[in-house]
Amino acid sequence: MSVFRITVLILICTLSCTEKPAIVKEEAPFVWEGANLYFLLTDRFYNADNTNDVNFGRTSETEKLRGFEGGDIKGITQKIKEGYFTELGVNAIWLTPIVEQIHGGTDEGTGLTYAFHGYWASDWTAIDPNFGTRADLQELVDVAHENQIRILLDAVVNHTGPVTEKDPVWPEDWVRTAPVCDYSSFQKTVTCTLVENLPDVRTESDAPVELPSQLIEKWENEGRLEQELKALDAFFERTGYPRAPRFYIIKWLTDYIRELGIDGYRVDTVKHTEPYVWQEFKEECDVAFAEYKKNNPEKVLDDNGFYLVGEVYNYGISAGKAFDFGDRKVNYFDDAFNGLINFDLKWNAAQWTYEGLFKTYSHVLNGDLNGYGVLNYLSSHDDGQPFDPDRSKPFESATKLLLSPGASQIYYGDESARSLIIEGTEGDATLRSFMNWEAISNNRESQAILEHWQKLGKFRRDHPAIGAGVHQMITQEPYLFYRSYQNKGYEDFVVIGLDLPIGVKHLDVSKVFDDGDQVYDAYSGSSIVVKAGIVVVDSPFDIVLLERL
Repeated sequence: MSVFRITVLILICTLSCTEKPAIVKEEAPFVWEGANLYFLLTDRFYNADNTNDVNFGRTSETEKLRGFEGGDIKGITQKIKEGYFTELGVNAIWLTPIVEQIHGGTDEGTGLTYAFHGYWASDWTAIDPNFGTRADLQELVDVAHENQIRILLDAVVNHTGPVTEKDPVWPEDWVRTAPVCDYSSFQKTVTCTLVENLPDVRTESDAPVELPSQLIEKWENEGRLEQELKALDAFFERTGYPRAPRFYIIKWLTDYIRELGIDGYRVDTVKHTEPYVWQEFKEECDVAFAEYKKNNPEKVLDDNGFYLVGEVYNYGISAGKAFDFGDRKVNYFDDAFNGLINFDLKWNAAQWTYEGLFKTYSHVLNGDLNGYGVLNYLSSHDDGQPFDPDRSKPFESATKLLLSPGASQIYYGDESARSLIIEGTEGDATLRSFMNWEAISNNRESQAILEHWQKLGKFRRDHPAIGAGVHQMITQEPYLFYRSYQNKGYEDFVVIGLDLPIGVKHLDVSKVFDDGDQVYDAYSGSSIVVKAGIVVVDSPFDIVLLERL
């Protein structure tokens, strides 16, 4: 369906469709396996505080889109308060790492770059002032929770930031600087550096190490050395862990759970660290989350546990539980991750029919991966082969992503067709332009695209059956299917139709709804009564999203 056609039809519907009746329904439980998650680069989303745009003398000229652009934690909070995420149906936000980054810049072959992306840590205990303050982060978590939105931070355990003229290498007993990974085997993926000049933390080591001198000096200058040392002593006394590099980092990362109440971590570069490390990390995350809930009972959202989703680069749902290194298969799910990022969807969405996609995913998620989940995406910050690179299919992208079984990851600007092709950029910088707020405000096509994403997003948020339920086709022509979800006495059933005729549609819903049921089409805004197992929907759209009222 063309952008112009959608725009016109939305305008028609705005004038003519029936308002949704004000009927109080049972609130849907939040289910991580079917979450609608929004992923953003903190520096590239919204600048609400221009006083923190420059720190640590980061003033050298960088290559295009390789320096800090001003986005901050306050900007995310502001957009939550404005209802942007609520209108998009988002119930979880993942933001790139916010810990203090290296102060200098470096060239990885794509020109001078600063650590705007957050993946070059220099101090896990501090928040980078370009992103904001600890108070800003606490406000973000609190405001998000008030709006029933969960917050995921991004955990980097396996490497420090690069070495620069301002950022010395960490001690040799903390990191290795060679060899570079060649990915030909398990060991040559794990016990090595991802790239040149990205020191690899010795996560395999149990040997006690002293704190790096640069950290001790920094904390002393900031007046918090005694506090940090005392907290480390308490952690190692409680856990009995050796003072090995990985346990320091685990302690520092779990403090954000214990103190601020974040709901989950997206974990970076999972396959580049020994699998048992993630079981240790999961255990400490669970301890910290339980402690936060005990100490803050008035802030507890539900009885969900702490959520861990891992980036095992090139893992796909087709692999089931086991990721294959060639010489070894590893199960990252059991005793560690609740879900893994699914690198298959962009290919499946391009090659399969709706039914082939939905049926296959439902089968795997309710079979081999039952009790776990995948996080689907179609574009991301470091994937140079997105499903729709030129943004020519924004409506199809929304439909396939937001209606696929599994959790969904909206990459910032997917919902507004933010360009992924930026002239003059090198490498992944083309994927990381600033959020296109002006287009959302002033461009009719962008607004029409956004409205489509909003309708599907809110329907997904309100119905865990979509992402976490069981898929069943009703009819192939017209293409009609239902999703069902049942857990702990809660039941959810929806009927969805795609590629339907414009105008009057006669749809068989007898497998899900009873005669006399009043159902609501969340896409057109029409309410209909089921008669003889049929609903008649008269709308200017080729999609229906049906729920029982």
